[in-house]
Amino acid sequence: MKLRFTVISAILSAALTLAAQNPQPVVADGSTLTLAQCRELALSNNKNLRRGAQEVKAAGYQKDEAFAAYLPSIDFAGGYMYNQKQLSMFDSDQMLPVKTFSLEKQGYEFNLVKNPMTGEPLQVNGQYIPEQVAYLPKEALTYDIHNVFFGAVTLTQPIFMGGKIVAMNKITGYAEELAKSKLNNASRDVIYAVDAAYWQVVSLKAKQELAESYVNLLDTLSHNVSLMIEQGVATRSDQLTVDVKLNSARVDLTKVNNGLVLSRMALAQVCGMPINTQFTLADENAADITAPESVQTDAPIDMQEVYDRRYDLRALELGVKIYEQKAKVARSDMMPNLALVGAYSFSNPNLFDGFKKRFNGQFSVGAMLTIPIWHWGGNYNKYRSAKAQTEAMRMELANARELIDLQVRQASFKADEAVKTRRMTEVNLAKADENLRCADLGFRDGVMTVDNVMEAQTAWLKAHSENIDARIDVYLCDVYLSKVLGTLNY
Repeated sequence: MKLRFTVISAILSAALTLAAQNPQPVVADGSTLTLAQCRELALSNNKNLRRGAQEVKAAGYQKDEAFAAYLPSIDFAGGYMYNQKQLSMFDSDQMLPVKTFSLEKQGYEFNLVKNPMTGEPLQVNGQYIPEQVAYLPKEALTYDIHNVFFGAVTLTQPIFMGGKIVAMNKITGYAEELAKSKLNNASRDVIYAVDAAYWQVVSLKAKQELAESYVNLLDTLSHNVSLMIEQGVATRSDQLTVDVKLNSARVDLTKVNNGLVLSRMALAQVCGMPINTQFTLADENAADITAPESVQTDAPIDMQEVYDRRYDLRALELGVKIYEQKAKVARSDMMPNLALVGAYSFSNPNLFDGFKKRFNGQFSVGAMLTIPIWHWGGNYNKYRSAKAQTEAMRMELANARELIDLQVRQASFKADEAVKTRRMTEVNLAKADENLRCADLGFRDGVMTVDNVMEAQTAWLKAHSENIDARIDVYLCDVYLSKVLGTLNY
């Protein structure tokens, strides 16, 4: 009997990647697990699914964050500054001339010092000398700005941002749906991995019983041949031929036992249990594994319904929508932006009461308009790049649809082939049983040789092994067909 160690190794590798191993056993040793229980354990313990659930939460938070852009934002900014020097309006004391009203001239004029002899204004160094001046000392216009405290509370309400806020809200909404689709698709992958590991254990358990039966057949034949040698109706060569076959069967039984242990470890790992957990499966001791009733390979397939149920295709569709909105975001950079701005600013010392050392401030309201004029094609090229990425994503979506069509057809044909193979193996099984019975009777009557009996036993082993593979393959093809059709429930 030839084992599929490559399949077991693949299941182990997938288990190590997909499953979560808890520090404490989740199933008691000796428990009997059904397929539904194994699925439930895998879904609840898988780290990738837990991470996907957190990604869904994160996408929801990002959606709420994008919605907040519709609402006014309120911010506070404040600070402190130390200045080395004071602020002075003059470099020295100032003497400012004073004007008086003249009735004669009907206006204001300076009172200048006049020469008593001539009555003309006196000049010193080319400058007239006023009779009266206003004295402004430098100290009066010197302000202490060593320690300055300032702050502002601002309110900003977007009015028109070129459609950027609307597009970002749609992007985050699609991103949340995308995260959910990825989580659902990952759940189906886990279910498929669980089913493959589960039925691999069932298959190897059935082959273990078959190998034990084959060993017992050869052991019985070896005993009968030894008795026939004593009676002189068989040769030593017949005994050696049977013993070689018996030893080979025992080696195969050992391989089956080892493969069964590895398959149980793989299933435990997929289900999130420690790999040394001892358990049995509800279907592994069944006398006859019947084919699932859900296999309907001749039923018509509506591909549009398949597209609607496929979460991976839904993820690509959401990707197209996201890129479409990204193009709108890029286009918004070429459009005007308008926002309403309100603020209350204050400082200490303040400028409203002659630099007094106390807090004072004022309200202000206004609008801010930004119109992009010329950026040497930078914004336009950004928009064209986003449009090109959208088209590339649409092509990827179309290609995925074609691959899904092919995948569904292949899975349907394979499921139909599995059903037909199972039926043929059942026919061969009945013939192999009858052939072995006739060979045993002929050997007892002396009309059949040892080689004839071993050939019948080998044919019986092959027929039973192929029947086990065919029955298990029907289950695996059924779950795979459900997966590609998008009807796999979890």
